[in-house]
Amino acid sequence: MEAHSYQSNPAAIRLSELTTQIRQVIDEAFGNRTFWVIADVTSHTYKEQSNYHYFELVEKDKASAKILTKIAGRAWGNASINISNFEQATGQKFKNDINVLVQVAVQYTPAFGLQLNLLDIDTNFTLGMFEQQRKETLQKLVIENPGFIQKSGEQFITRNNSLALNKVLQNIAIISSATSAGYQDFRHTLENNSFGYTFQIDDYFTLMQGETNAKQFLAKIVEVYQSGKAYDVLVIIRGGGAQTDFLIFDNYDLSRAIAKFPIPVITGIGHQKNETIADLMAHTSTKTPTKAAELIIAHNRGFEESLIGLQKMMLIKTYQLINYHKDRLAHINQITISTTRNLLHEQHRNIINLSRLVLTNPKIMISNKQKDLSNIVSNIQSYNRIYFANKRGYISHFQSVVRLMSPQNILNKGFAILKVNGRIASNADDIAVGSELTVRLATTEIKTTVNAKSTLDGNDEFNL
Repeated sequence: MEAHSYQSNPAAIRLSELTTQIRQVIDEAFGNRTFWVIADVTSHTYKEQSNYHYFELVEKDKASAKILTKIAGRAWGNASINISNFEQATGQKFKNDINVLVQVAVQYTPAFGLQLNLLDIDTNFTLGMFEQQRKETLQKLVIENPGFIQKSGEQFITRNNSLALNKVLQNIAIISSATSAGYQDFRHTLENNSFGYTFQIDDYFTLMQGETNAKQFLAKIVEVYQSGKAYDVLVIIRGGGAQTDFLIFDNYDLSRAIAKFPIPVITGIGHQKNETIADLMAHTSTKTPTKAAELIIAHNRGFEESLIGLQKMMLIKTYQLINYHKDRLAHINQITISTTRNLLHEQHRNIINLSRLVLTNPKIMISNKQKDLSNIVSNIQSYNRIYFANKRGYISHFQSVVRLMSPQNILNKGFAILKVNGRIASNADDIAVGSELTVRLATTEIKTTVNAKSTLDGNDEFNL
């Protein structure tokens, strides 16, 4: 039947003949030419026994991710070696959904159709893509978060790296993988420090690689914040690894959370080359977990040394102050001794002078007083007789006056004493007409009654 169809249509050819013609045309058009092509890798498989890579190269619409073109590809021999070198240099596995720049040759075979043979892969292109993504993330962080992320020259100023470290870092929160060798190195270095420092360490374990684990990583940062514990520092550590293992530390949300975190963040993620964005946003970045532990120990040692220095300075100042006051006291002591000696000598002279006065003055005073006493005694003896004579004359005079003024003498002269109701009447107003009077004469007492009363002008004369 096949022969019949061929004979009935003399223009018909075999498929192999057509594919041979296609191959000839393609070989003539492309020959030994090679092309550098940018494409995404899909449908990748690797045959380890034969060291063959099978895949498809596709180009997608950036807006819709729709596939614009697709072609099969393969790599073997030297091309497989180049892929291995690419993986080691970039840390990026040759796998689905990576964007690469590859050198290819166009090949058509009747058995397998049109495909591209991969000859080489550009390492710098992939690394450049990582760097471009990193720059875009940094630019986005600065533009969208001006309140706590700013760029000054080549430096990034964040809220976190503007925080002041506590003088002693003792309460530590660690975000790490539970199986990380770097985590074990960190704890061993802290716990076996040569200064005997002790630390309170809380572990917050999570996966530390792959951008798909960024949300879980971010949740651990939030957990540290919500713990309510007064941590001195948050340490983010990870051991070494391929470059793509560190892409999680270039994640936008994760880096933003570190920049805004209210507790100083120290990173030690084992990245020996370029800094990650997390390093730039953190308070302090170190190259390895061990270096992070050494930084904390050195910080605490610095505080201890400052205290020791302050103690030494206080001792020096104290010694200086003691010596200064010791010299002052010695000087004052010398002045006191000298002044006291002078005072004692002066007072000694004064006492000697006084003693001389005490010895001589009393004799003079006693002699003077004896003379005064002798004069007084003489005066007393001289004036005593005159004095007593005068006084006796005064007494005689007073006796005469008393005798003259005595009531009996007055009565003897003819005067009388009137009494009204037994009392001496000295005022005529007390005597009324008809009153009984007692008249006391020198030797007689007469009782009488007042018949009349008249007033005298006081000019009457009395003859005694």
